[in-house]
Amino acid sequence: MTTQLFVNIATDDLERSKAFYTALGCEINPNFSDDNAACVVWDETIFFMVLTREYFSTFTDKQIVNAHESAQVSLAFSRESREAVDEILAKGLAAGGTEPKPVQDLGFMYSRDLDDPDGNSLGFLYMDPVAAEQGPDAFEQPDS
Repeated sequence: MTTQLFVNIATDDLERSKAFYTALGCEINPNFSDDNAACVVWDETIFFMVLTREYFSTFTDKQIVNAHESAQVSLAFSRESREAVDEILAKGLAAGGTEPKPVQDLGFMYSRDLDDPDGNSLGFLYMDPVAAEQGPDAFEQPDS
């Protein structure tokens, strides 16, 4: 059995969130979406359940944090190249996201952060395949 990941996140504006995530290239599964929630499909194993803040609160007795002020989790997604990282950031910024931190370029790893319009943090990164397999010390820096 393949494990699937479902990440629940809160939104103040469900339609805005749906537009943001579809701008990143995700699809909305209408079978699991309604006026309270949208099932955002990243791929066949990763899904976001974007829930209105009120609906999200029915699943827990804990306080639902304002992601603009507090971080509960930061999710990172790998991309196939540095250009693909830049491409998805451009789409997210054009769709109302913000880039809260500067680009991080460690040579073997290139990453950028993107906050959705509700402040939920997403990271996108490319890691050199040799470094990913053998660790960052295996990455050969180009001669300076």
